[in-house]
Amino acid sequence: MDFGLVISLFFVIAFLYSTVGHGGASGYLALMVLLNFAPEVIRPTALVLNILVSGIATFQYYKGGYFKKNIFLPLIALSVPMAFLGSLLHISPQLFKIILGVCLLISVIRILGFVGSKETTEIRKIPLITALLIGGILGLLSGMIGIGGGILLSPLLLIFRWADIKQTAAISAPFILVNSISGIGGLLSNGISFPPMILWWIIATCLGGLIGSYFGSHKFNTLVLRYLLAFVLVFAAGKLLMV
Repeated sequence: MDFGLVISLFFVIAFLYSTVGHGGASGYLALMVLLNFAPEVIRPTALVLNILVSGIATFQYYKGGYFKKNIFLPLIALSVPMAFLGSLLHISPQLFKIILGVCLLISVIRILGFVGSKETTEIRKIPLITALLIGGILGLLSGMIGIGGGILLSPLLLIFRWADIKQTAAISAPFILVNSISGIGGLLSNGISFPPMILWWIIATCLGGLIGSYFGSHKFNTLVLRYLLAFVLVFAAGKLLMV
């Protein structure tokens, strides 16, 4: 595929995901799967790009005053060590594809706003045990397949009304950030390699994440572009689950 087109696609993915506080790992994973990247390259690349974009989104949403520490801390108490553990696990290619395919479909729900499309009026307190369990499970999955866990956390926060839309984005971004750092730490301890073109992808995703998180935190509507991204994700999920 054309070099410029690949860079542009990474930019678009980072832009769209960061508008809802996500790092975009599922999008990068979907793109790399569709482009037939080697499996040993996919997971570390997605995590590195995830760290950069979610880091930018974390700053933007924190500056906007939406971050809720009382929700965030219990969620990461177990997610961080479990993300490290998950990155050390060796799973079969078939299981990897199934988990990733399901995660891609879940990400479509959040990207299109099927969950939490309206501002939540009643915010409930998340039970401590529930937060610990959710964080631990999502952390493990994050490390296993190379995502930050935000695409799975966001729908839960919105469905159970533990946070409103902006708060969910502000919590998801740092959740993805710390889990991705933990996951990449586990991979580094095992020895990993990065593709030569990753520097260009980093530049593209940083720009996309910076612009997307800015507009996302200022109520920018990207619905048409999100539908296009959703189509790509569904296509990639179908390719993964039907193999």
